[in-house]
Amino acid sequence: MTSKKKQPVFFLSHGGGPWPWLKKEMPYFEKLEQFLIEIPKTLPEVPKAIIVISGHWEEKEFTVMGNPNPPMVYDYFGFPEFTYHIDYPSSGDPDLALKIKKLLNEMGMVAEIDHERGYDHGVYSILYPMYPSANVPVIQISLKSSFDPEEHIQMGKSIASLREEGVLILGSGNSYHNMKMPLDGIEHSNVFDQWLQNSLTIQDEEERKSKIIHWENAPFARKVQPREDHFMPLMVALGAGLSDSTSVVYEDRLLGKFAVSGFRFG
Repeated sequence: MTSKKKQPVFFLSHGGGPWPWLKKEMPYFEKLEQFLIEIPKTLPEVPKAIIVISGHWEEKEFTVMGNPNPPMVYDYFGFPEFTYHIDYPSSGDPDLALKIKKLLNEMGMVAEIDHERGYDHGVYSILYPMYPSANVPVIQISLKSSFDPEEHIQMGKSIASLREEGVLILGSGNSYHNMKMPLDGIEHSNVFDQWLQNSLTIQDEEERKSKIIHWENAPFARKVQPREDHFMPLMVALGAGLSDSTSVVYEDRLLGKFAVSGFRFG
């Protein structure tokens, strides 16, 4: 698998639940949809494969999806019945899964392969607008339940070389994720989002990394991310794109209220 052009890395908001199939019911994701539709046009070429790190898969150790035909995981509730039968029929890539495991092992990390796991909504909610024909192989890598920022940055660094082989790496979460939605959450999200943008666009690699590793020191950090499952995919994206400049490529209001951003590395 070789490519003449290096793929970028993204950290993306994946919205809420199966929103691409509920446009009338969830119109506040229209801007996100248009942003995702445009992403393939900005890439150097069609990816050979896509790796997604979603905020909806956690394991004791980093785990790689090895299923050649991944099923769907309907990890949401309260939506119309038909949304529990939607399908994103992309193929997996067991050979790439083995290669990812080897790359992580070479960096001193334990890694497992799950041959049964399917795609959660952190995968198909962003990929359906990007590649509706599901014609690009997709592999998911779990978070590690320790939620250690440095471990996740290191995991991203371990797979960064795959970008040179035409593999697109996507961190799928949300820069705001407080499902209790407090009344002062809008202001909390504004302040935290500005801190995040300022920190990720720092030119010095080590300073940028240090800021994000110590993200809990940011204003309202634990108000915005009470549980960091949707923030950890950013750590992986940062690791995979650590030597590249970072740009803010998406700004929106989650549910029409809370500030969220998306970032491109490289």
